[in-house]
Amino acid sequence: MLLGYMRVSKADGSQTTDLQRDALLAAGVEADRFYEDHTSGKRDSRPGLDACLKALRDGDTLAIWKLDRLGRDLHHLVNTIHDLTRRGIGLKVLTGQGANIDTTTANGRLVFGIFAALAEFERELIIERTKAGLASARARGRNGGRKPKMTPAKLRLAQAAMGQPETKIADLCTELGITRQTLYRHVDPKGQLRPDAFKILGQKASDRRGCPDRFQRQ
Repeated sequence: MLLGYMRVSKADGSQTTDLQRDALLAAGVEADRFYEDHTSGKRDSRPGLDACLKALRDGDTLAIWKLDRLGRDLHHLVNTIHDLTRRGIGLKVLTGQGANIDTTTANGRLVFGIFAALAEFERELIIERTKAGLASARARGRNGGRKPKMTPAKLRLAQAAMGQPETKIADLCTELGITRQTLYRHVDPKGQLRPDAFKILGQKASDRRGCPDRFQRQ
């Protein structure tokens, strides 16, 4: 069975599916076997595509007008086609740069293999550039990642408040702009500092053993 999928979006200026529908009809897709979405290809939610993929069965073929109708990006496209192949479902691209892809034929599978290799190459390049960027930042004294929610000032306020029996944890977390998990990761219910707190203050827990009171009142 041959099923057709179409997608249009305001972003690319194509407001109707007429061109895609005519091409799919000419390729042999019957009028009651169309699925479509009216959304950007970058969006994760595409109910038409989800319904189409669910309807496909072993031995069926999915026909699309162009490759960019199917995938959000090259990596997503390759993963989708791999999943179709694993399920015994073919893919046929009618026009555009992927017009030679027809996974029901040997030549089409070869072309798709090239696309898959390019996707893997792209992924490796991204990983390599990310690692190089992080290494360069570290060499300049900058560490990557998100800034911690807990600061020395917040830590001391939390420490003082946790030692008071009337303190409401939910209100304290709201005031400090942190989660309950973050609070308890740094301060225990009695107001004593935990190992993560010493990291915030740039000190080792072992440096303060035996003198907790002096530290708490800094």
